[in-house]
Amino acid sequence: MSTFAPQTTIAAIATPPGRGGVGVIRLSGSKAYAIAEALSEKALPKARMAGFRQFYDAEHQVMDEGLLICFPNPNSFTGEDVVEIQGHGGPVIQNAILARLLELGATAAKAGEFSMRAFENGKMDLVQAEAIADLIDASSQAAARSAVRSLQGAFSHKVNQVLERLIHLRLHVEAAIDFPEEEIDFLADGKILALLEEVQQSVTQVQTSARQGQLLREGLQVVIAGKPNAGKSSLLNALAGVERAIVTDIAGTTRDVLHEKISLNGMPMTLTDTAGLRETGDVVEREGIRRAIKEIEQADLLLLVYDLSQGEDPLTLAQRYFAEHIDAKRLILIGNKCDLSGHAAGLRDYQGFRHSQVSARQQQGIETLIEAITAHAGFQPEEDTFIARTRHLDAMKRTQHYLAEAHEQLTVFHAGELVAESLRLAQNALGEITGDFSADDLLGKIFGSFCIGK
Repeated sequence: MSTFAPQTTIAAIATPPGRGGVGVIRLSGSKAYAIAEALSEKALPKARMAGFRQFYDAEHQVMDEGLLICFPNPNSFTGEDVVEIQGHGGPVIQNAILARLLELGATAAKAGEFSMRAFENGKMDLVQAEAIADLIDASSQAAARSAVRSLQGAFSHKVNQVLERLIHLRLHVEAAIDFPEEEIDFLADGKILALLEEVQQSVTQVQTSARQGQLLREGLQVVIAGKPNAGKSSLLNALAGVERAIVTDIAGTTRDVLHEKISLNGMPMTLTDTAGLRETGDVVEREGIRRAIKEIEQADLLLLVYDLSQGEDPLTLAQRYFAEHIDAKRLILIGNKCDLSGHAAGLRDYQGFRHSQVSARQQQGIETLIEAITAHAGFQPEEDTFIARTRHLDAMKRTQHYLAEAHEQLTVFHAGELVAESLRLAQNALGEITGDFSADDLLGKIFGSFCIGK
């Protein structure tokens, strides 16, 4: 059951905490108009027309003044009667007005409750509702543009197109089962198989776009590791474009993890600088190395930095400290200080691993490395990329699993009823993305991640 109570009239401050010229409070529900009228002690303005009003406390003393705007149902954000109260943006006055609204019969809104009501009243689907939160949290212009496309329904449209094909396929299969005399043709004529493979291909195409959207939303966790004085902090500064990490010639300068959020070629990521990997008796440095190993284990992409001028083998270092995490799919070797070693900056292959030669301090080879990082992550955003979440990819993965089951039941076992059941499960999994099929506890978790007032 939903954790929200649609029968109540809810209120919340919709602007961020802090001081500002304007602060907005939202009301939504059947009593929104009556409560706003009691607050202003005056008739409300016409729909969608801003009206100047004073706002009164229980003793009929003016607390603030500003604008009231009314949005009648069903043509409002939530599909209910909505009132926006625009007063001054100080936290004291905003909280005082909110407290007065609660005295007049409103209920404090939970996180995401306004968007939840919009979803429940058919004003948007689940993907569009999530896109609101993603647009607010966007960490780059590319992510913001993709969130807007999802909010406008681009992702939902692609998913619904696949759902329509899947439903069409299910109709053919169910019809064949309902008329057993036709079942031989159903299993043998190839029409169902062609439709099924078309649906599988469509899901794969949406998956590819969704992976790009997930990278835009969640970014990449990139960890920089290596021996002391290899140039890890210099590399972080070079990639970040600012002097974020302390750089000295003293080994072991970095003793803790340092995180920096950046965007490379439009892809958001969190860069993590770590303590140098070596054997040491220093208790503090040992703790820093322990934390470095933990970050390495959790990284989406690992940049292993070594000093080209020392003639070291980076894979020997990797084998010593994190042998179980050596994987060409998530490891890039970076030979630093190419300006001191006589090596040319650029990319090459090293024992099956992507290898980049750079000079972090001299900014040589950095642009090529950035291109290698984004390419390694598979980041190739297109103009129509939409924002996506891990749960969307999980739903599509399960959809593909059930479609593969249906394919096997059709081509190997010729079992019509089992084909139909696998297709039903595939439709349910895909429907979870837009909310056509979704458990209430999932909805509560999704909308509970929103900010108050949204």
